[in-house]
Parts: sequence; structure tokens; C-alpha cells
Amino acid sequence: MPAASAASTASAEGQETSPPDTAGGPAVVPRPSDWTDLPGLTRLTHHTRILIDPRQASATTLPSGRAELPGPARQSVRALATQLRTEIEQVTGLTPRIATDGRPDRDDITLTLTADRALTTDRAPTANRAPLSAEGYDFDSTGPVRVSAASTHGLYYGTRTLLQLLRTTAPDHRAVPRARSADRPAQAVRMVHLDAGRKFWRIPYLKNLVRRMGDQKLNTLFLHLSESEGFRLDSPRFPGLADPAHSYSRADIEDLKAFAARHHVQVMPGLELPGHATVISEAFGIGFGAGPGACTAAHTHSHLTPDWIIDMTSEKAIGKSKEIVDEFVGWFDAPLFSIGAEEVPGQLAECPRVKDHLAAAPDVSTLGDLLNRYINTLDDVVTSHGKRTAVYNGSEHLAAPQQRVHAPVVFITWEGTGAEPAIPGHDEIAIGPFYNTPNNYHHKYPDEPWMYDTWAPSTAPDMLGSGVVNWADYNFWADDEYFEQHMAGARAILADRTWNGSPTPDSLADFRARATRIGDPPGTTPARTRPRVQDRPSHHWTFDDAAYPKGWTYAGSPGNTLFAEDVAGDLPGTSYIIDNPTPVPGVRGQAWRFDSDRDGVGFGGTDVAEPWTVSVRVRASSRTGDQVLLSSKAGALKLMQHGTGRVGFTRYGEADFSFPYVLPLDRWVRLTWVASPGRTVLYVDGERVGAVPASIPLPMRSIGTEGASLRGDLDDLVTWDVALGAPAVARLR
Repeated sequence: MPAASAASTASAEGQETSPPDTAGGPAVVPRPSDWTDLPGLTRLTHHTRILIDPRQASATTLPSGRAELPGPARQSVRALATQLRTEIEQVTGLTPRIATDGRPDRDDITLTLTADRALTTDRAPTANRAPLSAEGYDFDSTGPVRVSAASTHGLYYGTRTLLQLLRTTAPDHRAVPRARSADRPAQAVRMVHLDAGRKFWRIPYLKNLVRRMGDQKLNTLFLHLSESEGFRLDSPRFPGLADPAHSYSRADIEDLKAFAARHHVQVMPGLELPGHATVISEAFGIGFGAGPGACTAAHTHSHLTPDWIIDMTSEKAIGKSKEIVDEFVGWFDAPLFSIGAEEVPGQLAECPRVKDHLAAAPDVSTLGDLLNRYINTLDDVVTSHGKRTAVYNGSEHLAAPQQRVHAPVVFITWEGTGAEPAIPGHDEIAIGPFYNTPNNYHHKYPDEPWMYDTWAPSTAPDMLGSGVVNWADYNFWADDEYFEQHMAGARAILADRTWNGSPTPDSLADFRARATRIGDPPGTTPARTRPRVQDRPSHHWTFDDAAYPKGWTYAGSPGNTLFAEDVAGDLPGTSYIIDNPTPVPGVRGQAWRFDSDRDGVGFGGTDVAEPWTVSVRVRASSRTGDQVLLSSKAGALKLMQHGTGRVGFTRYGEADFSFPYVLPLDRWVRLTWVASPGRTVLYVDGERVGAVPASIPLPMRSIGTEGASLRGDLDDLVTWDVALGAPAVARLR
């Protein structure tokens, strides 16, 4: 990328100046792949028009435009111009007129579909440019602002650059720095992946996500719509498979697709077959745990049941799998459809049902053959709809002498660095380095410094792109914004690196400052926040036995992934995989016993600003250097504070606070923290024992952390959105 020009000076027209942003070039995310600064600014005015060619008004691409991923553009030039007019009004207060005639004035904006070649203007040619791709565009803001592209994908991305520049130009957001650019993406697929099987995402959040993706030139929203715990597509063809209140109807999907198309984001669907499929297996009785001669716990992962895997030896199960894929592949128009196909347990090969089938079937001799045949069978269904199948990688590790996965199948690689393709003979999308699984068991977060400073996205022909990935394990009912807090930074970096693969010219801190300065795109709606409750508890976890809420399937083996019901609010939680608390008698009903740092409970709530109150019954069993009751990314309530062993709280990265109280061992006590801004009081069994002149927002991510959970029994954890007075606290006894 060419170095930025020297500081801009006033133009001949007397326009005001704008200081350069950073060594990284213009104040946009992602960085353009080519950018040349020129002196001065071009201003939009009340006379600004958006000019389009009347012959192109209804077009989405010229005949010479390439049919590439992410798929065909669906938005016409006129529709884009209309959308841009609204967005400019939201940013600047100006409402440009859309026109189809006349020469452009220097305060106008022109949108032009051009043949797949370099853009030439009446001012100066932009020579030696690479050909336009399906998403590339040429940008010239020397007055008028000109955006040209081979499709409306490219026109849209050029207008995103324009809008970001307007948002960062003070004071009235009506000027853009003069520059020329021939901007092209490094990778074709620039993806955000959401686990929408374990967690149900609200449509308003998904639309905000799509706005942000489009603004940062990300083009693929991958909705992973089934998991062992839930199925999120509701079709009359399969009554009972999905809970209508926690799934998407065909109308919901059509609305989301249409919305996403206006932001040039393709909605890529994903189901999970044959593993991760308890909800499907149980709905139709087609799992390996069903029927005569069923497989057993010895033939699957220890924390799961055999019904976690659809029976690939059964004609009924294969037929139902085909019906499901056939139904839902038709709901979507993205060119890729994922069927999952990962993490089939190797010990399944020892199940007598599998052994008998392999001995009798002439076309399969190993578990790998069986899985690959299943993949290929479903791939035939997908390709009959004109789509390509995608699978997560893993099947390549199983010996399969008779069945090879069809060559057009795309592998989504969750192993490796994503720097080079890893599955010979197949196109790939890399997701491995970009996992966001924010629970205390997996504890996976994208390494943002590595992503920005070190990672180089591959431009090999068989590397289609990369994606940042969310998994909702053990945060099934988390707030949408809980995940957004963890994804936003990595998502912006991924957008920058997959669009502009050149080495980054500045620091991660510079990049973050640039992204903050740009802010959210026009139309973004406020994040959903839970209404504060004034006259009752906001949450109450009793730790008594309870069933999963409607819309979620329990997929664990007995004793795993315990459910923590919230009897007062809507933030239930679960314990983690394998390491789990032990149910024991409590003060009233049941309590949970924690005896390991990996024993925790995931809620996935967003922190609650002061005032607040937390009260819990606890019976400590041993002392450790640090024991956390409730935690978040920002802070924690401590049963035993690091360095003092006392009850306290922590503001991470800033300070630890302790009260003059040490939790006794082997005795039930009720601890109550009451926080108001700048002050926190601790009560023990209703009696005030101390106050600290500091406070933190109430941490709502989880019980415990990955390295500092409690040791002992927990019962009756309650929160309030108010600071209870001493009489109310005393009555809690």
C-alpha cells in the first residue's frame, strides 16, 4: 500500500484542511488495498446529488462482472443510491437528490457500474490498476466523489469508505479527504460465524451485526443453526423439531436475507450432522442410542450419550437427514451450505451395530468410509439445489480407503493458523485461530495482537477466506451483547486483514483508536439491555434440579452440564463439560459443591451498573489463594481475595479490595454485598461487617474463573438491581 502523502494543505478552492489520520492511511476499516492521499477536502452541500446512469438503475452487475463468491449481487444501483441517501442524511443532515442526468458538479456523488477494467475519469486516469473483482471498486474523491465497480457489491463497499470518511471528518461530517483508490479484497470469503444452535440470537442483534459487517466489508454471516442442544429453523414439515419461540420461521429468514442483501452480506446456513445432533436424533428416533442393539456410552464421548450421533448405518436415519437438508437448503441463497460433519468419536467404530454394518456393506470398510459416504450422500442433496457443501474439518483424520469426500466440498478448518491451506484437494475457509468461546472451560479468545501484527491471510487459490467464530458452549442463554463485547475487536481486525493482506503499518492501539473513532454505521440500534428491577430480585439461582427450558435439549450424560435455573429472571446457566459441581443437600433444597478450578457455571450476562445487591449462602471447605464467586472480563466478587484471604472484590487491571472478614470453613454463612456508586458494604448473616470506598459493576459472566473457582458448597444465589438497606438485608437470614 502506498505511503500516505504529506499533510494535506488547503486546496485551490479554499476548502478547510484535514490532518492525516495515522501512518496506516485513511480513517477507515478495513484499510484500502491501494490509497493515494491528495491535498484538501471535498465537501458535500445542500446541492449534492447522487448521480446514476439511467441505463444501469435496475442493474446489479454488468455482463462482464464475474460471478464469484460470496455470490451474485442482489441490490440494484438505484436501490443502493436510495440507501446511501438515507445514510448520508443520518451522518451529515444533508439529503442528496438522486439524479439520472446532467454532468456531475464537484459536490456530487456518482455511482457507476463499469466494465472489468481500470477506472478512467475526466480528471486523470488511474493507470496500472489490477482488474476489478466482483467486490473491488475504484474511488476518487477529488470532486465529485466517484465510485465505480463491476457490481453493486463493489459500489456498496465504495460507499462504505465514503461514509466512514464522513463520520471521521469534524465538525459537521460533510467533507472527505481528497484521494484516489483502487481497492480490492485479499480474500473472497470474510466471515462471521455464530453458534445459533446452542444459543438463540435475537433478530435485532443479528441486524445490527449485519450493519457492522457491511460497514467493515465482511460479506458472510454463517449461522450454525443446529447443535446437540437446539434446532433453530422452524418448518411445518418437521413439527416439534424446533421450538417456535426460540427458532426462526421461513418468514424470519426471508426478512433477514433481504436485510442482509442491502448490506451485501450473504447469510450462510449450517446444520450439524451426524454428530452434535442429539436434538435431531431424539426428535425422530434416529440416533445410535435408539433401537435394538444400540451403541452405549463406551462408544461416544464420555460426557455425552450415543444419541449425540445420528445412526449412519440406518436407511431411516439417512433418509431423514436428506429430508432435513433438502428442506432447509432451499431456504437460503448463499452459495455454501454447511452440514457440519465434525468430531465423530473414533470409539464409535467399536459399536457392534457399526461393526456389523461395515462387515456387510461392500462400499465401506472403516468408520472413516462410513462418515465420508454420509457426507457425500448429503452433498448430493446440496448440489441438487445448485449450492456447494461445506464441512468442518476432521474427517480427513479417519482412515477411509473406499470413500473420499467429493472434491467440491469446502472444508472449514478449525485447526492450524489459517496461513496456508491444510486439506489437499479441497477449497478451505480458515477459522481455527479466531475462536471466541468465552466460558471458563474452553476459555478461548482470539489473539488480537497476533492477528494484527503477525497473521498473514493466505491468498492461495484454494483458501477461499477466513472467519471469526463464536461458540456458545455453556453460555446457552447468554446476552447477545455478552458475545458482542468479545467479538467486536477481533471482527474488526479480521475485516482489516482479510481485505488488505499487506503488513499492518501501525500498532494495534492505533487500529483500535481508528475503529473507535469510526464508530457504528448509520442505522445501528441501541443494544438490548435488561430492564432494571426495583421491587424484587433480578436473578435467583437455587441450584435445585430443574429441566432445560423449552427449546433446548439436554445432551449430556448423567452428572454432566448441570442446569442452574433462574427462578426470578431469564439468565439460567450451566456447568461445564466433564468438570462439574456435585449436587449436595443445601440449606433449603439442593446446593452445588465446587472442588476444582474447572468447576464453574456459565451465565453470559452483561455487567450491571451500581447500585446492586448480591446475597449467597456458602459453606467453604478449604482455603486457596484466590476464590471467585462471580466474575466478568472487568471484575469479580471474591470469597477469598488474593493476597489477604478475606472476602472482597476486584477491578481487574486496577485494584483489589478486601473487607475485614475471613470466611470460616465448614459452616454455612450468608454473604451479602451491597454496592452503590463508589461504595460497597459487606454483610454476614445480616450483620454489617465493613465497607469499602469503591465499587464495581456487578459481574454476571460466570461463577468462578478458569483459574480461581471456589472450594465448598453454594446455595441460594440472589441478585437485586437496587442497594438493599440494612433492614432488608437482615431479613434475608
